[in-house]
Amino acid sequence: MGPIGIFDSGYGGLTVFREIVKALPQYDYIYLGDNARVPYGTRSFETVYAYTKECVESLFAMGCRLVVLACNTASAKALRTIQQRDLPLYTDLHKVLGVIRPTTEVIGHYTHTRHVGILATPGTVKSASYPIEIHKFFPDVAVYQQACPLWVPLVENNELDSQGAAYFVEADINRLLQQSPDIDTVILACTHYPLLLPLIRRFMPPHIQVLAQGKLVASSLVDYLQRHPEVETLCTKNNTIRFFTTDNAADFEERAGRFYGKTVTADELKLST
Repeated sequence: MGPIGIFDSGYGGLTVFREIVKALPQYDYIYLGDNARVPYGTRSFETVYAYTKECVESLFAMGCRLVVLACNTASAKALRTIQQRDLPLYTDLHKVLGVIRPTTEVIGHYTHTRHVGILATPGTVKSASYPIEIHKFFPDVAVYQQACPLWVPLVENNELDSQGAAYFVEADINRLLQQSPDIDTVILACTHYPLLLPLIRRFMPPHIQVLAQGKLVASSLVDYLQRHPEVETLCTKNNTIRFFTTDNAADFEERAGRFYGKTVTADELKLST
């Protein structure tokens, strides 16, 4: 038995993690941010897989039997390979979940026009994970994607309300909406993007609903644990949280509060590579 592991390439997963803790406060958690190697969004499939696997194995080594990849790029580029190639090598039960399926399996309940937009990193867009997964659940839904390569750097540098941020947010939203006038629902397919919500809502037409992933992923995890008691019984419940970063702990603590909504204390985890 052990805590639930939450992994992200940096800070963005904290926007998902805070919703998970709200929904399931009784469990123990370890959050790991691979800040030393961020960003993942522009890296190759092979590199993202290697980095994600190493961090997942670190969480397993710390006692986690269930790990959630609170990172769209890792979920898009590494999750399936880890599930199919690596998890069968363990003699006892280990599970790894992502953030894409919890979003795609419910999106059809939100859209009326059946036209959905995706705002994401270049890596997530290139993977085509969202169109593929949405079409599995809702074949009638048309999906339009727009890569937003500068949004994560804007968030990481706390440029949330600058003129530059406004310019790029407006430009990328317009590029997405130009693909179809019938889009009525937009998914923020990067966990950094909720911090840009005030800007996004300023430039998004009011009739279009914008979905952040945190609550959707938290709700899906609640359901998963109810449906899989063999996993739930392996998760300890002492209401404890530990934060780790692969970079400088003081730097992590300084920025993490903006994403998590409260002050955090972190330890540094040294990786082999």
